[in-house]
Amino acid sequence: MTAVAGTRHEADGVPLVVDGRVEAGHALLTARGELVRGSAAVLARELDALPPDTRRVELDLSRVAFMDTAGLQFLDVLEAYRRRTAVPVTTRDWRDQPRRVLELAGRDPADPLRPVPRPRVPRPQAGPVASPVALERAERLRELSEEVEQLRRAMTSRPVIDQARGVLMAVHSCTPDQAWSILRETSQLSNTKLRTVAEVVAAGATGTPPPVDVRAALRTAVARHTR
Repeated sequence: MTAVAGTRHEADGVPLVVDGRVEAGHALLTARGELVRGSAAVLARELDALPPDTRRVELDLSRVAFMDTAGLQFLDVLEAYRRRTAVPVTTRDWRDQPRRVLELAGRDPADPLRPVPRPRVPRPQAGPVASPVALERAERLRELSEEVEQLRRAMTSRPVIDQARGVLMAVHSCTPDQAWSILRETSQLSNTKLRTVAEVVAAGATGTPPPVDVRAALRTAVARHTR
């Protein structure tokens, strides 16, 4: 078995680690953190470090908590490696928000290196009525635009979110991934914006109690994710 050293580039603002092992030509890599701008370069370095006799690469994404549109370049790196080396490459366990981004981008989470096949229907003979395919694509574009806007707001909110995650990790002895899940679930349960939840949690470290509805949702989320 050959270990593959993990790489973290906090100085570059890339909260991502890729590590794993190689056994009998099978490379199992695990990504942990967030797929954002710069994460593709982290993956590229790990792939370049694989032994030349690697015959298969499998990437576990179960510990990736967040992905923005720049993170889609991650897939481009995998595809480029597959074409360059002719080594089969697969991914597995896309979850939650990263999985949603894949779906909105027209990717199949079971095989994101292959675009989702689109249904083919006959072109209308005449008239201004849009075809079902055109309507579906317009709706998908609208959803993707909304998701991208949400991701943009999330990126601008990252400092306070990171601060809130740090508070949760210190108070509840949880991991970064658990802290992120707690914030998201609290936001959903209390119908409160994620940034607002993060601000409340961060303020709680100075003795300011959160509102009753947020406090109840936070208690539920903590119990669920720190068992």
